[in-house]
Amino acid sequence: MTMRLADIAAQAGVSEATVSRVLNGKTGVAPGTRQAVLTALDVLGYERPPKLRQQNTGLIGLILPELTNPIFPAFAQVIESALVLSGYTAVLCTQTAGGIPEDDYTTLLLERGVSGIIFVNGLHADSQSDPSRYGRLIESGLPIVLINGYRPEIDAHFISNDDTSALDMAVSHLASLGHRRIGLAVGQERFVPTISKTEGFRRAMAEYAGVIDSRDLVVNTLYTVEGGQSAAEQLLARDCTAICCGSDIMAIGAIRGARQAGLRVPQDVSVVGFDDSPMTAYLDPPLTTIRQPVRDMGLAAVTSLLEEIRGLPAPRTELLYRPELVVRRSTAPVPTKPRHTR
Repeated sequence: MTMRLADIAAQAGVSEATVSRVLNGKTGVAPGTRQAVLTALDVLGYERPPKLRQQNTGLIGLILPELTNPIFPAFAQVIESALVLSGYTAVLCTQTAGGIPEDDYTTLLLERGVSGIIFVNGLHADSQSDPSRYGRLIESGLPIVLINGYRPEIDAHFISNDDTSALDMAVSHLASLGHRRIGLAVGQERFVPTISKTEGFRRAMAEYAGVIDSRDLVVNTLYTVEGGQSAAEQLLARDCTAICCGSDIMAIGAIRGARQAGLRVPQDVSVVGFDDSPMTAYLDPPLTTIRQPVRDMGLAAVTSLLEEIRGLPAPRTELLYRPELVVRRSTAPVPTKPRHTR
């Protein structure tokens, strides 16, 4: 492909002369401008000149629980891109039912000589799992960063979405529409994100809906479409007019469950998702959801890990990121007429 300076300049928002200076390795170009030109090369599909190619300085392990939930590929994309810009290559490890478990992946990564590992919603997020596996890695001197599922007994740096505040936002939004019978469809009780979401839901129900004891409005199931559908069926049978879901995938199942009961979303029942996965704006109806700040969290995880690698240890605590409520068309005012299910 013939490289056109005009195309690169337009993409980067700089002059052709600046592009020429960067490509020829000249001085006098601000670091941010130089990076904008290099990014424009990558976006347009041009191959960087040999002298501008970063040399990989090492491998970084990235362990994800799965790829079927779109939120995890989103994390992988942000983290992998940030590592490449710093000269590192991500070794992606994903888990499936009956596949390689996290501990075996960790062993394989250590054998490959990785410089560090980022765990996204790993075994650390299971409150019943043994935290010593991470203690051994830390004692060996391997830098690690854990995303979501804070465990205070693990002496590592955590990057977390504020799940408690997220459910506060969701319930507050639904209560402002007049809903009082609000249900929560969420994953298994042993997972730290589930615990945080449930705590936020119960507090918010007491504050905004006046429901002091909301235990019967919480259904624990799987973070899957089927789990969301099953939870919705149970919550609708308990006269819920709105459902908060622990993930966008569960929300898809909840919408399916409502429709199979002969109900319309949002006219008869409102549904709120969680994550703001890439497909949520294109669902029918477009999904109101809680946007997890994936980009900011992923970049923070990479920055923290690279500081550890360079001998600048990150704080051994949890860094909380505040999510955002994204209102679309799956929520509406509480129905004024009694609904009839099949």
